Amino acid sequence: MTLARLSKERRLLRETVADFARAKVAPVISDIYRREEFPYELVAAMGRMGLFGLAFEERYGGMGGDVFTLCLAIEELARVDCSVAVALSAGVTLGAIPIHRFGTPAQKERWLPALCTGERIAGFGLTEPGGGTDTAAARTKAELDGDEWVINGSKAFITNSGTDITSLVTVTAVTGTRADGAKEISALVVPSGTPGFTVAPSYSKVGWCASDTHELGFADCRVPAEHLLGERGLGIAQFMSVLDESRIAISAVGAGMAQGCVDECVRHAKERTAFGQRIGAYQSIQFKIADMETRAHTARLAYYSAAASMLRGESFSKEAAMAKLVSSRAAMDNARDATQIFGGSGVMNDSPVGRFYRDAKILEIGEGTTEVQQMMIARHLGLS
Repeated sequence: MTLARLSKERRLLRETVADFARAKVAPVISDIYRREEFPYELVAAMGRMGLFGLAFEERYGGMGGDVFTLCLAIEELARVDCSVAVALSAGVTLGAIPIHRFGTPAQKERWLPALCTGERIAGFGLTEPGGGTDTAAARTKAELDGDEWVINGSKAFITNSGTDITSLVTVTAVTGTRADGAKEISALVVPSGTPGFTVAPSYSKVGWCASDTHELGFADCRVPAEHLLGERGLGIAQFMSVLDESRIAISAVGAGMAQGCVDECVRHAKERTAFGQRIGAYQSIQFKIADMETRAHTARLAYYSAAASMLRGESFSKEAAMAKLVSSRAAMDNARDATQIFGGSGVMNDSPVGRFYRDAKILEIGEGTTEVQQMMIARHLGLS
């Protein structure tokens, strides 16, 4: 897939979201970011635009699209701000898609409609204080007591988990022991406000400062037995398949941020003067921006390719890992170069470039570190 081959509907969506990002997000996000607040009004506006429902059927209030269409919207948002893009990306791929993929008809009917309209959002509780990449180190436990699961433990760095509109968090928990002695891990839906479910104050983060992120606690937290999501014992397998899709979406964030750095630098290079001429006339600046544009283009092609494999029903785990690896590096490298081009103004917190620099590093860590992506790619090559 290339931009030239996008359908008319997808091109129109992309342009509409780009206009929204420039007209509505760009003027206000600096203040929201500085105050470290969740962008409720922007999220509500995205909900009214149908962005949270892009990947879901109309029967649930969705737009009848797919994850790739969602990624086009995410990329355009990330060209202006990462936090807003992540609110959408995580809200759909990590929040709603687990319910859509593995939920019972009753679970879907109960939770999906509000998630599709953006009236509510959801979190994805996999990472724990003692382990993120090492999912087998999970310590959160859930025991079946009659017709209820009793959950005890904690989760860390969970996006969209503590907002005023968060409806639920899907969490993994050890629910028993397998025949081979390994942990049996299942997924459970925990609605916000459930007794025993506590949300710690929002983290103070280096970047993504307008994104909602919390540590979660579970102390004798009881949910009905029917809140089991999918099949018992398949929680990790379910979450890993969700992460494959979400890595394409987070790759769109990286590609968008990389392109946003180019956008800002091209504008700056045409306006800023030094030693009697615009800095864009200097070959050193031209070459740096040319490399940045190449990285952004490559990141976009990588996530397009992974999405194409996904839409064809092919295996795409390796392609998603490569897209995530390429796009996060592109975002980090472009943010570094953009900051250098902007000089002193590039390290100001109210500068888009300053936000990009702070935000980019998280892309090399969240939803699987750079090293995890390398490990996954190597395994697909038979280098176990």
